[in-house]
Amino acid sequence: MSKIASILLIFMCTTLNGWTQTKFDFNASCFQAYQEIGKLKTKTGQLQIQKLQLQQPDNLIPVLLENYIDFYTLFFNEDPSEYTSLFPQFQERLNQVEKGNKSSPFYLYSQAVIRIQRATVQIKFGNFWDAGWDFRKAFILLKENKKKFPQFSPNDLWFGALEAAIGTVPKGYKWLASLFGMRGSIAQGMKKVRNFTYSNDPWAKLLFNESAFVYTYLLFYLENEKDAALEFINQKKLDLVNNHLHAFMAANLSLNNKEVELCKNILNNRNKSDEYLQLPIWDFLMGYAKMFHLEIPEATQHFEQYTKKFKGKFYVKDVYQKISWCYYLQGNMHQANANRQLAVVKGAAYSDADKTALKEAKGKNWPNTILLKARLLNDGGYHAEALKQLAGKSLTDFTKEEESLEFVYRVARIYDDLGRKEEAIKNYLNAIKLGQNRKEYYAARAALQLGQIYEIRGEKTLAIQYYQKCINMEDHEYKDSLDQRAKSGIARCTGN
Repeated sequence: MSKIASILLIFMCTTLNGWTQTKFDFNASCFQAYQEIGKLKTKTGQLQIQKLQLQQPDNLIPVLLENYIDFYTLFFNEDPSEYTSLFPQFQERLNQVEKGNKSSPFYLYSQAVIRIQRATVQIKFGNFWDAGWDFRKAFILLKENKKKFPQFSPNDLWFGALEAAIGTVPKGYKWLASLFGMRGSIAQGMKKVRNFTYSNDPWAKLLFNESAFVYTYLLFYLENEKDAALEFINQKKLDLVNNHLHAFMAANLSLNNKEVELCKNILNNRNKSDEYLQLPIWDFLMGYAKMFHLEIPEATQHFEQYTKKFKGKFYVKDVYQKISWCYYLQGNMHQANANRQLAVVKGAAYSDADKTALKEAKGKNWPNTILLKARLLNDGGYHAEALKQLAGKSLTDFTKEEESLEFVYRVARIYDDLGRKEEAIKNYLNAIKLGQNRKEYYAARAALQLGQIYEIRGEKTLAIQYYQKCINMEDHEYKDSLDQRAKSGIARCTGN
């Protein structure tokens, strides 16, 4: 072969190789890797991706799947050293898929998913502005993909999720959504996600584990259908033993639905093989589960294990606050004060829970022990035990204004959870009267709870009135999260 012919052959092979780097083939081997990664078996998933990249160098789906691994790793563990090494690869993968076949529905979809994952990670590391731009770009990409490929059902999963989430943006962040040109609707967004999750479409079946995770969270938090969310987990027989993503979701939601014993069972029964991504979050959840039943020494141990393993900043102040409470309830004021100071210097005040923990840590007062025990038991679903803590007590037993307010609010929440709604309403109204001009969250939360009671009763005008009252209260703890939940309530009542 002549030298010129050899050069031409090399050129043709190189060019053809470039042309073939346009393939988006979500084949059976890719699906197997996707399934393993979705269970958080990231080591197995990474090995399968390496094989795919050798066997199918022209396929860009493994690029997307590898991004899932880095996303889960950074989202759950928030390790700054991992962020330094892994985060730049999000852009490298975007560059790769942007060179893909534009006639494939995965061309824009893959870019959108990578941007959503990158934005979520950015939030975890405090880069809110950059996250906003990525969410905006993903929103636009999915909107365009829906026009180009209206039959490609995965569009609806993430477009619907973004649409629903944007519909709950708190008042203080309205300017951000407006700036990014994004309009949302909880009703329309949830409809898209729900239809996809329950669809018999082949893509919906293939991506069910992922859509189940997204749908259940939206159902729980945006539609306030907490029991329905947990029932969905049972109805669909989600694997809470071998799928750690679903186990985390179920444990987290059961804890937030005051079903502590269910949470404990999920945590104890999950597959503890080291082939899964190692997560400090298990200690975080078990710490709360133990604390909510006043199993204080065990709770302390799990919380302290969490602080040793976790390298991130979200909920760190909150955990140190809980450790300080545990020592406080045990009468160990030296450790209680030491951990209160750690709540000042560790972590970051990004979340409402961390902001509240920081505020308390900077103060001089400690919670009333009776009210604290009642709160913890009620938060864990042990309502009868919580009520016993307050038996025989009245407003005159509490000399501080904030304690009187909390007492009324705690009584209301316990009655509410016990189904004694009229007694709950009476005490919620008293809590609003006592606390609507104070900085504690009790009055705003009382208004939110009243909104939920009236919404469930079908009295939507009254429900909207109290949701709006919650939003109108300013400068209190948990402002952003309570406003978001109240706005979700108004959207449900008005059908928006």
